[in-house]
Amino acid sequence: TIRKEEAASPTAATESVTLSSVIDAHERRDVATLDIPGAFLHSDNDDKNVIMILKGLLGELMVKVAPQIYRKYLLANEKGEKILYVRMTKALYGMLKSALLFYKKLVSDLRSVGFEINPYDPCMANKKSYGKQMTVVWHVDDLKVSHVDPKRVT
Repeated sequence: TIRKEEAASPTAATESVTLSSVIDAHERRDVATLDIPGAFLHSDNDDKNVIMILKGLLGELMVKVAPQIYRKYLLANEKGEKILYVRMTKALYGMLKSALLFYKKLVSDLRSVGFEINPYDPCMANKKSYGKQMTVVWHVDDLKVSHVDPKRVT
């Protein structure tokens, strides 16, 4: 059983998005929005007991793609149907904890480059960049980044 705090990812408060947008407009900041492609796949799965079962053609295709890795794990059930059991080492869309694992990685990455997480909203971070404030607000893997200098944003 997974507790809520182990599965739920925080998301930016509507007020944070609104107020940061007002600040962006007032300070004439350059703003960019972005989606991080394959975001969850950047996050390590910390639960070694998560197994994905690939049946039939999908399991056989995995063996064709990387036989040296998967061939010895391809089994057949009593009906002769091919089954491949795969341990999940990365977070994957559809896993209950994926959004939280990605959130933790994003926060860690932002902190490592000098951002401070807002004490009132865990999905907002700020840092000084070239003497001006840069702000990042996010909802899962969708980010809004702003700074007065367009070169800092793009």
